[in-house]
Amino acid sequence: METQSIASKTANNTITKIDKRSNISRQELINEYIEPAIPVVLTDATKDWKAMGKFSPEFFKKNYSHITKEIKGKTYSLPEYVDLMLKSTPENPAPYPFNFNIEHRAPELLADLKPEIIYAKSDRIKHPLLPKFMLNGTEVYEIFLGGNGGYFPFLHVDALFLHTQITQLYGSKDFILYPPEQTPFMYPREENAKISQVNVFDPNYEKYPLFKKATPLRVTVEQGETILFPTKWWHTTQIHEPCISLGRVHLNASNWNDFAKDNYLSLKKYRPGIAGPALLYTKMLGQLINLQEKAGV
Repeated sequence: METQSIASKTANNTITKIDKRSNISRQELINEYIEPAIPVVLTDATKDWKAMGKFSPEFFKKNYSHITKEIKGKTYSLPEYVDLMLKSTPENPAPYPFNFNIEHRAPELLADLKPEIIYAKSDRIKHPLLPKFMLNGTEVYEIFLGGNGGYFPFLHVDALFLHTQITQLYGSKDFILYPPEQTPFMYPREENAKISQVNVFDPNYEKYPLFKKATPLRVTVEQGETILFPTKWWHTTQIHEPCISLGRVHLNASNWNDFAKDNYLSLKKYRPGIAGPALLYTKMLGQLINLQEKAGV
């Protein structure tokens, strides 16, 4: 087992650095990072993916010209966006993000994203008894394209309290993360408590003085590397070169109850008649999966 960098902690057990790990077993991943809810960068988890070396700007420009994305009121075709991202600069950045759901828009690409990284004892997000409508508001597999000078528009916690996996398929990306215990400094929005009001790249300390107390963890995820981090970690990204990323969400025992509750609150807004039954079903399904995982099914 190799370790590229060793995470250090303060006396009160606060993480001060994100590990980069290679040749780590699944059980080591679970014991050392998933169960303690610690972010980690895996340097070689996707070395056998066919997507590596294939998913380039030219590949998407040539083969997926039909995909479009509206960003800030303007619609771009994928080829148009690729041209913008390749010439993007901090002074004139390409709009960000250009993202799309792979399962809906390019399902044939899923075969190039294997073997899967399993962020738990089982892949609960794909459990056959988990209805698709319970994942409303998120994407299981999502491609993000961006250029130099781009950054994600807000500091946030991911929808439905799902865990996050992001692999750099092309180029690198900087990740800025804040642990859950710093939530009091994040000034969550009233209408959506998973989004911060603070512009992390140009914070207004007069309006948000507690944000001065926030201490970020920063890590550059290079091409071929994968960052995994648990739910409730506030995060955003910054780009310094053309890049293509794959986002993937995860469910396990640790975020199941938060997922069930958030899904219930979401359903109350757009399908109120099934919100209560769905919450009961999700709790029962969680108990079933717990037994299946214990039995090694």
